[in-house]
Amino acid sequence: MSGTDVAEGAAAPDFSMPASGGRTVSLEGLKGRPFLLYFYPKADTPGCTKQACGIQEALPQLGYLGLTVIGVSPDKLPPIEKFAKKYGLEFPLASDEDHKVAEAYGTWVEKSMYGRKYMGMERSSFLVDAGGKVAKIWRKVKPEAHAAAVLEAVQDLK
Repeated sequence: MSGTDVAEGAAAPDFSMPASGGRTVSLEGLKGRPFLLYFYPKADTPGCTKQACGIQEALPQLGYLGLTVIGVSPDKLPPIEKFAKKYGLEFPLASDEDHKVAEAYGTWVEKSMYGRKYMGMERSSFLVDAGGKVAKIWRKVKPEAHAAAVLEAVQDLK
């Protein structure tokens, strides 16, 4: 883990990123509203699709609870747009190509596959309250169970 790990109760690190649908997402733009920033490794891969579709299904409930959801990956915008369109994902999917935001949140980590080490995105989520403080952190998220865990945690924000 990097030295920039974010802790629960700490102020959420600043960010501004281009997102699907011609949007820009930023900490400034979300001021006064709770939001979920979830980091995923790659658009349109099985785990990421499961996670995104689960969140999309929970979106009406999350929206009702006043939560904005933003997915973040190191992908460029064209594959992100394609992913969003293919699965009808309405929430913004942001492009963190230079992984500056992932580094600020401590989710750009060393990974290992078949004995080869490389840097990549850790599937992690950060629930930020209306005051801009990190209320809950999930590391190494299980895609299938993520939306339910977020729904439960958002209830506790009230």
